[in-house]
Amino acid sequence: MICLKKKISTVLIFFATIFILNAKDLPNGYRDIELGMSLEETKDALVKDSSFGYHGDRDVSLVPGTNKVLIETDSEYGHGSNFLKRCYFQFFEDKLFIITININQDKMDYYSIFTKLSEKYGKPDSLDPQSASWKNDDITLSLERPLTLKYIDNETFKRTQNYSNIQASPEEMTREMFLDEL
Repeated sequence: MICLKKKISTVLIFFATIFILNAKDLPNGYRDIELGMSLEETKDALVKDSSFGYHGDRDVSLVPGTNKVLIETDSEYGHGSNFLKRCYFQFFEDKLFIITININQDKMDYYSIFTKLSEKYGKPDSLDPQSASWKNDDITLSLERPLTLKYIDNETFKRTQNYSNIQASPEEMTREMFLDEL
């Protein structure tokens, strides 16, 4: 009986270890900018890191009629990184929930980034000709063509989708109807 209990315990520990090793530990941001930071924390971090090309409050805008704020930086002009182009930091209720990094295609390529992300985080959860994404319960890391990297806070993103009451335009509805007929 004791032997059977030891075998069951060993099997349970084995499966728990496999589950833990297979859980993706995705990054929650890039450099010192992390999802969940407040607007002020993000601005402070951007000031300290010249690679993003942040120029201060003139890069910050409020999306009319929402609780959303956007910081748009331009690394190409100024003293930014050679690898970054434009970067976007989206906030909802003073919480950073999407980081979008457009990467300089003259300095980097999709395949190199895809290969590195696959080495670090395993096979993507979603893969199609335009994008690859890795997901866990909290974060989605997405690599999109031509060369954009996104870090998304899943919970806040879902909340913003439910928050929006904007109806589709007639053009969007017509487009959807066309696609449904295919």
